[in-house]
Amino acid sequence: MPITTETPVYPGDPVPNITPAAELAKDGYQVTSLNIGSHTGTHVDAPYHFQQEGDRIDESDLVKFMGRGVVLDVRGKKPGEEITFADVAEQLENIRSENIVLFQTGWSQFIGTETYFNHPYLSVEIITHLLEKGVRTFFIDALNVDPPDGSAFPVHDAITGVNGIIGENFCNFDKIDFPDPLIIALPLKLQGLDGSPVRAVAVEMD
Repeated sequence: MPITTETPVYPGDPVPNITPAAELAKDGYQVTSLNIGSHTGTHVDAPYHFQQEGDRIDESDLVKFMGRGVVLDVRGKKPGEEITFADVAEQLENIRSENIVLFQTGWSQFIGTETYFNHPYLSVEIITHLLEKGVRTFFIDALNVDPPDGSAFPVHDAITGVNGIIGENFCNFDKIDFPDPLIIALPLKLQGLDGSPVRAVAVEMD
């Protein structure tokens, strides 16, 4: 997701403020002041985001941010509707512990509209099942894995409770039209912090 002053953020999070700090015409070089929250745009959550004793983003094993991806197609949900275990049950059989699971809601098409904030969300039953399989990294193409009203955070709690990784505000999952993609979404080394923006890619391997 492009990071601009218009990038949607979770309600209450810092709004991006991007301004020139030095300019070619005046200073002979260009520098930009970039004031953003740690969960701006396409980002990953460190366990510390929800767990006092959880790993900080610079402490998290980088292996968790790289791996073979499995895209679960959960498109077709209504605004604010739960994605249930039944919606994905037939897609879970071949998932292995080393996989990164990507939930394709299709909600990134609404970026820049109010609808983007009223997104579908994940049933904790799905996450519990995948955690039992050993999966520790989960990405979604929506603002949040939990209910849009902010009433509860069971999915965040379940994943971060085992030092797992959550990624939100991803997009372009529809472009992963090849099997067994290598997913790479490395965080910045932000010491002691709770998350980081990422530049995520899906690589087609020979």
